[in-house]
Amino acid sequence: MINDIKQDALSRMNKSIEAFKVELSKIRTGRAHVSLLNHITVNFYGSEVPLGQAANLSVEDARTLTVTPWDKSMVAAIEKAIMSSDLGLNPSTAGTVIRVSMPPLTEERRRELVKVVRELAENSRIAVRNIRRDANNDLKMLLKDKDISEDEDHKGQDLVQQVTNQSTDEIEALLQTKEKELMEI
Repeated sequence: MINDIKQDALSRMNKSIEAFKVELSKIRTGRAHVSLLNHITVNFYGSEVPLGQAANLSVEDARTLTVTPWDKSMVAAIEKAIMSSDLGLNPSTAGTVIRVSMPPLTEERRRELVKVVRELAENSRIAVRNIRRDANNDLKMLLKDKDISEDEDHKGQDLVQQVTNQSTDEIEALLQTKEKELMEI
């Protein structure tokens, strides 16, 4: 029973870390990478689909992404979707290829992005702590129902705390890496 609670907590914490990684990939650093455009959806024949399913995304150089639609008639729709996204990018179209240039980040914007990344990390840590609380409550319920002894409860809480520490350490490492990427010119 204790192992099941620990495994459930570990699984949920890993999902929180994966969600944090996805959020980090949306925040652009000085370099262009296709994951910046992954969350943009475009109306493709009546249904909203991720941009990666409607076009080929590639990196042309350190500051430019190219978007090549599978269907030539989708160029305008894709261009509009990129412009209306929360990224503040202005694509330029050359025939069927859409080029998206990444403007260089100013020092002020880098500092703002670091604050955003820290806030995302804190939200992930809070999620991990909430999962720990849920696991500890499950252990308390088992103790209350006399399914486990007090020693087993303490052992279970220690195991859950170890998993929590591992998860928060991983979040911290991801945060440090992203901050370093953001601040390097």
